[in-house]
Amino acid sequence: MQIEGKTAAVVGGASGMARSAAEMLAAKGANVAICDLETSDGAAVAAAIGSGATFHPIDVMKFDEVEGVLDGVVDAHGAIHISINTAGGGVARRTLGKDGPHPLDEFQFTIDLNLIGTFNVARLAAAHMANNEPDDEADERGVIINTASIAAFEGQIGQVAYTAAKAGIAGMTLTMARDLGSLGIRVNTVAPSLFATGLTSGIPDEYAEQLTKDAAFPKRMGRPDEYGRLAIAIVENPMLNGGTIRLDAGQRFAPK
Repeated sequence: MQIEGKTAAVVGGASGMARSAAEMLAAKGANVAICDLETSDGAAVAAAIGSGATFHPIDVMKFDEVEGVLDGVVDAHGAIHISINTAGGGVARRTLGKDGPHPLDEFQFTIDLNLIGTFNVARLAAAHMANNEPDDEADERGVIINTASIAAFEGQIGQVAYTAAKAGIAGMTLTMARDLGSLGIRVNTVAPSLFATGLTSGIPDEYAEQLTKDAAFPKRMGRPDEYGRLAIAIVENPMLNGGTIRLDAGQRFAPK
């Protein structure tokens, strides 16, 4: 899909990987809607991007409100052509720990935040994309980029809820792409390893080296712009569809 003149709704766009993607899309001529928590830096990020970027407060856990937020993006920009979502998180709990079985409410929370939240944004964005005129070059109407983790494939001890949620995102990617293919909408998932964003951005170098020692190359944490560059490549390459792309420097998580 040609990026110039298109509209991107970027959930989680106030910081980290999603912010980098939003900034890169804007630099290529996209209209960017930063969608993030009301308490985030979303308004400041949108102002810094300029070029008509807008901020739309969203809490992906408030499922019934997400549709109105995306409607607001369309009201502001006329359409949604690109949807990027990095919203997520997890808890550190074993299936059975010293305090007993994994609390079910914590497992449910992690599933809701990551898997249900991701599906909800994607299905509602797809409904708007279906109304778009096909792109002149690739005859497509939209691109959806979801975010999993390499924990989806080799989750560590204490990540059972997070692993289940992220594996669900990876698992639904091809099916969602098949569901939406006749409409000219592509779906891909990015599965990052450890990235220097949020809390992890302040990890001391010696600790970061230990966390990434099993990577093939480079042996370091990922950088937000590397997610952004992959997002751009996915949007621009029409043959990228239905897949989960590991963004991990060849790292495989050890059990702990």
